[in-house]
Amino acid sequence: MAVDYAVIVLYLAGMLAMGWWGMRRAKSKSDFLVAGRRLGPAMYSGTMAAIVLGGASTIGGVGLGYRYGLSGAWMVFTIGLGLLALSVFFSARIARLKVYTVSEMLDLRYGGSAGIISGVVMWAYTLMLAVTSTIAYATIFDVLFGLDRSLSIILGGAIVVAYSTLGGMWSITLTDMVQFVVKTIGVLLLLLPLAVIKAGGFAEMKAQLPDDYFAPLGIGGQTVFTYVLIYSFGMLIGQDIWQRVFTARSDKVARLGGTAAGTYCLAYALAGAVIGTAAKVLYPHLGSPDDAFATIVRDALPVGVRGLVLAAALSAVMSTSSGALIACATVAHNDIWARVKGVAAVRRKPHAGDSGDSGDTGGSPSADRAGEGAEAPDEVRGNRAFILLMGLAVIVIALALNNVVEALTLAYNVLVGGLLVPILGGLLWKRGTAAGALASVVVGGLTVIGLMVSLGVLANEPIYYGLLASLVAYGGVSLATPPTDAAVLAAWRARLAGRTGDGPGGGSDGGSDGEAAGGAAPVTTSASGGA
Repeated sequence: MAVDYAVIVLYLAGMLAMGWWGMRRAKSKSDFLVAGRRLGPAMYSGTMAAIVLGGASTIGGVGLGYRYGLSGAWMVFTIGLGLLALSVFFSARIARLKVYTVSEMLDLRYGGSAGIISGVVMWAYTLMLAVTSTIAYATIFDVLFGLDRSLSIILGGAIVVAYSTLGGMWSITLTDMVQFVVKTIGVLLLLLPLAVIKAGGFAEMKAQLPDDYFAPLGIGGQTVFTYVLIYSFGMLIGQDIWQRVFTARSDKVARLGGTAAGTYCLAYALAGAVIGTAAKVLYPHLGSPDDAFATIVRDALPVGVRGLVLAAALSAVMSTSSGALIACATVAHNDIWARVKGVAAVRRKPHAGDSGDSGDTGGSPSADRAGEGAEAPDEVRGNRAFILLMGLAVIVIALALNNVVEALTLAYNVLVGGLLVPILGGLLWKRGTAAGALASVVVGGLTVIGLMVSLGVLANEPIYYGLLASLVAYGGVSLATPPTDAAVLAAWRARLAGRTGDGPGGGSDGGSDGEAAGGAAPVTTSASGGA
């Protein structure tokens, strides 16, 4: 085990070193939150695959393969399908918006009414996603070092918080790229073939297991449908995913790099299910399907290889955890705290001659500054402080929380039920209005929460009826209210087309979004101008 320990320790030390290096590159808000919007196809596709394939996709995917056979691949498969849909149909438009958060996109599209509520919903989702990822450290460090649950969560969480706080998205991008390589080698190139060989090959696996283990829909058609609603649609609207789209240096990179990452996810899904199926042959009576990954790694792999594969599992958890953490902090800082500061500033200056505009711009002096250089230190310092604060909150909640599956399901249900319709509606239907978007978020979110309370968090009905209620509210209220102001729609179409000139590009990246958005300028500045 000494060799395995050495591999893990070197890996963790490397993550911290990259955090320190990334700190030297994060000179502006754009650098810190979206890696300067400069990632090429290789870095973009690798880091996108790393963020979507976390502990649930690795440990959980193998567990589903252990329980259901090859059809256990469907959960991760639907994640890949969602990423492919996002990349092919929406990523280019999203990248051209030059914003930092999903709520800023809603502000641009609708003129500002739905931003704060959508920000709170997105913050809750990213917070719970970070928490559930952090809890997974308990399983991995227990296998590695025999550490108890609390110490494992603190150790793993502290490492991720440290490198994320130091360098922001640059550090996370570098570490995610390493984690992508480690996962590819550890899971696809080592664990997959070794597990199949250890189980006696596919013929032996098929001889020892029921036919359902090799049926495409053995997991159940309704389960697959629910996975599509939750995970495929979740990929389309999650802040953690969009923030990676914002890092692409061009539309083409976002589209092609994302397509490559989505295709990789499909292969990873099948690999996890095959490994789980092999584990069922080798260890047919495990207490829990989620123990399959740790058991096959511990018992079936040679020294050294075992350390690399466990590092791959650690990579999967860290990539999702760090991505969710920076997304949570970005939303908290830019969509919630900046707006609170803006309202407070307006109330302190009730007699200002242009108080209405002051309120719209969030009351932030940053919107009036001339260049990025003057505000970059404050922008980076503020976002860094929020990552540290959110990271500490994530560790504390993870220590107190036990049911990971219910927490993750709740987060995805509220996200998809509350935000899917207004986001896709804003991208696809010009008649959608701010009132319709606000009604959709509230009605869909409350319907999901109410049904989860009455039927249980893991029931399928909450997301079905929540989405239906959200769609009806969006369409009905939008048609019953006046269309969105023409100036707001004109500014929105200009952004989607990439006609931003010096204003939007420099404004969004430099923190002066008030000049960036044209007709929608007041709203966008309130989202990020107080940073």
